[in-house]
Amino acid sequence: MYFDCPYIFKHVSQYIHMKKVALIVLLVITGCIGQAEKPEKLTTEAKELIISSPAFEHNGNIPSRYGCEGENINPPLVIEGIPEGTVSLVLIVEDPDVPQGIFVHWVVFNINPETIIEENSIPGIEGTNNFRNNVYGGPCPPSGTHRYVFIVYALDTILGLDSTATKNDVIEAMEGHILARGELIGLYSKGQSHGFLLQPIV
Repeated sequence: MYFDCPYIFKHVSQYIHMKKVALIVLLVITGCIGQAEKPEKLTTEAKELIISSPAFEHNGNIPSRYGCEGENINPPLVIEGIPEGTVSLVLIVEDPDVPQGIFVHWVVFNINPETIIEENSIPGIEGTNNFRNNVYGGPCPPSGTHRYVFIVYALDTILGLDSTATKNDVIEAMEGHILARGELIGLYSKGQSHGFLLQPIV
């Protein structure tokens, strides 16, 4: 039996190529390409930061003044346990409850290693969030109640990045420089009560 090998190889190659193209198109459509989150890599000696806010308790409701229905300003944060040798802080605020997986609301780096981040402030260099801008974007879930995670990192360096940096850029740049990490989780749903400060910042 005679087999036209060049003909077979040609059409098999075309078939495989078409399958690859179809897979790439599918991944782009579903957002799987270019949106993968880079996992953070902590050093084995990384300590724990204690993050709190006078505006809401851990796993408590974030007052609406800090969301898209209110003044849309960042809440105050208190950072305890900053280790010796810390040169700068990084703050990332994200919503892990969106269908896409994670939506980044705020990226700030090269923050002075102080214990308080003031309300309605710009504590460092603001990177690019998933709103495609460089400012704080408050909680604004399309429906239901979402979690909003305020993650703070203590670094032994200053990051050589600018305002075009995304969360993934920051995660990559601070690899091997994380001295400590901590987080605070707040809940938000549209139409909730405004709420008040739990305690004054001293």
